[in-house]
Amino acid sequence: MKFTWFNLMPWPYLPDDFREKNRSVWVDIPNTLYDPRKGHHVYHQYMDQLEYAESLGFDGIGCNEHHQNGYGLMPSPNLIAAGLARRTSRAAICVIGNSIAGYNPPIRVAEEFAMLDVISGGRLVAGFPVGTPMDTNFCYGQIPALTRDKYQEAHDMIMKAWAEDEPFAFDGKYNQLRWVNCWPKPIQKPHPPIYIPGGGSIETWDFCLDHDYNYSYLSFYGYLRGKSLLEGYWDRVAKRGKDDSPYRAAFAQIICVADSDAEAEELYAEHCLYFFNRCLHVFPPFADPPGYRTVNTIKYGALSQLRLEAQRIMQGLTWKQLVDERFIIAGSPETVRQQLEECITGLRIGHLFCLLHTGNMPDWKTRHSTKLFAEKVMPALRHLWPEWKDDTRWWIHPMEERLHPEETRPGAEKPGQEWR
Repeated sequence: MKFTWFNLMPWPYLPDDFREKNRSVWVDIPNTLYDPRKGHHVYHQYMDQLEYAESLGFDGIGCNEHHQNGYGLMPSPNLIAAGLARRTSRAAICVIGNSIAGYNPPIRVAEEFAMLDVISGGRLVAGFPVGTPMDTNFCYGQIPALTRDKYQEAHDMIMKAWAEDEPFAFDGKYNQLRWVNCWPKPIQKPHPPIYIPGGGSIETWDFCLDHDYNYSYLSFYGYLRGKSLLEGYWDRVAKRGKDDSPYRAAFAQIICVADSDAEAEELYAEHCLYFFNRCLHVFPPFADPPGYRTVNTIKYGALSQLRLEAQRIMQGLTWKQLVDERFIIAGSPETVRQQLEECITGLRIGHLFCLLHTGNMPDWKTRHSTKLFAEKVMPALRHLWPEWKDDTRWWIHPMEERLHPEETRPGAEKPGQEWR
């Protein structure tokens, strides 16, 4: 099993009456609610937590891209990743990912991801999401019905830029470049592992299987609700004649660990409710514009996680519902271990994105939960999928002789020994 410590980086200062006074946390949220001075401390705290996770033995540390929102303060995850690449040396840097349909030209993603792979010594996991409609369509102005077509072309340009050894011309429907010449190139060959985050699109499943990419199901409804969708994915895997390695799939789960089940509620309830009631408060038309979801996906029943019915459910959630209905996995280390083993084996996933910071959770609580998870839960789950333990097709292959910048600094005593 692989475990990545993932931080959505939500804005922790949304007011108590946010839901009543604002129609959405995304797209048209008043930017007067953001305080740059507080933001300075928030960014550093979140990045410190990611570095802390590496020190505790997590396999990866992760971030992603969102725009114009209080749900996740990462319009550029590559900036966050660059900082982490210089301050860590072991964990995978999981950028899940860049919404490539919104980049013009997409060669920018090829270049920046290559830089991150080089700086980190070959530790990049590269994510290519289609992007939420809030980000891609409303914030970045892409036409919903054309988004997937633009995504496919952007993907093709990036992969060719990484593969070709000579400059080439690219004459696409949306991108025309006389010279495509990616400098630098990634360390990992033929390219960094590719993860495709998604919410249940049939086309995304086939895209992952066409290229042997990891399918990462990112849901905030927990594994009980995610099970039917992942079962559909594995059915698709079988129909396509692919092997059923659990490392083909990843899943994101909110996790809260305490010394006891009762302490978990005492420590984390207010922060989880903050997340579900404020950070997921999205105006439903922003979440599902006409043309964004394909006909096949609608027929399958994979609808928006933020549609009106879902918003009504989240508005009235209690801690008991969050726990009993497995929106979150929370409790003592043993409770969390048991439920996560059920989650991992039930979904057949080899990679878990661990959301151990939630909502407006303060730093000390985040670290408390993270440390308990790393020391008392994670080791007990490592043994899962022993028959696939050597399958590294969807994981990083870093340089052995890479630098350890968190251990070395400029100004060594001997000239020429500034860097090991």
